[in-house]
Amino acid sequence: MRTKGISYDTGFVANGGNSRRGFDLETVARELRVIRDDLHCNAVRIMGGDPARLEAAARIAADLGLEVWFSPYPLELDEDEILALLADCAERAERLRRTGADVVFVAGAELSLMNRGFLPGERVEERVAVLLRPDLLREHIGQVGGRVNAFLGKAVEVVRAHFGGRLTYASVPLEQVDWTAFDIVSVDLYRSAEIADRFAEGVRGLVAQGKPVAITEFGSAGYRGAGDLGAHGLDVVEYDARRGPVRLKEVRERDEAGQAAYVRELLEIFDAAGVDGAFVFTFALHDHVHRPDAADPRDDLDLASYGVVKVYEDRLGTTYPDMPWEPKQVFGAVADFYAPVR
Repeated sequence: MRTKGISYDTGFVANGGNSRRGFDLETVARELRVIRDDLHCNAVRIMGGDPARLEAAARIAADLGLEVWFSPYPLELDEDEILALLADCAERAERLRRTGADVVFVAGAELSLMNRGFLPGERVEERVAVLLRPDLLREHIGQVGGRVNAFLGKAVEVVRAHFGGRLTYASVPLEQVDWTAFDIVSVDLYRSAEIADRFAEGVRGLVAQGKPVAITEFGSAGYRGAGDLGAHGLDVVEYDARRGPVRLKEVRERDEAGQAAYVRELLEIFDAAGVDGAFVFTFALHDHVHRPDAADPRDDLDLASYGVVKVYEDRLGTTYPDMPWEPKQVFGAVADFYAPVR
């Protein structure tokens, strides 16, 4: 693969809150250096809902020589709000690109699931539930692609008015995106038990379309059996609309080896299929904290985190004594796969 990447969370914005409360630029710079030097990434997908944070992190990444995938992430917005966010971010991404940085603009992600108006439901949970009901999915699958493509036509026009570099969109397969107006085919793609037997064939089919293919999101939570759930690993978490993640719904067994094996296997599949780039999800989920000493094991939210590091809320790590997190086994798996061949 040409592009060896990981996503970097600057904070998801929804319901007036931000999932990453602290955003210290020295910490951001340190983490992006770890991504470049220790994970051996040559690209990073800068994700989030705050345009200023996205731009600040993207500039640091570009200064480090990383290929920047500038990725605003609309959550629970209407069409006009999404377009306004994309326009703002496209201007910022173009300013960065004109400094000589290698910038790809990602015009949103999983819009049909994460925002209103494409699928039934006022909240993400309600829209995702449609996918789990075969009767409802059959009813709406023919419509969602048309709605998404109609919106993406407007989005491309808005972004192209401000940004002159390569353009893509982080899709999910049900959206049936028309890629004509995009430079790169990008898909958030998870292997679950239900599709494991045909997963590799599906990836080869994406590559056969002819345009460069990027897997913009893939990974696994860190409890036993999470890999079989694919993108639904976070379903074990109880959330509060204002406070975010609260606790796990039930006790789960930590399985860092399983998380690492899942990510390694998918990287091998993507590489063998001729995928141009892949972005592991994710470096850290800052609101899914690791509580190793919790009296109730359900309070250890890191078990459901897709991060390659486990984030502490009350201490520093040991591998990186200046950082409030510790690498998991999947960190080593990614670093080994991305390491230059000697």
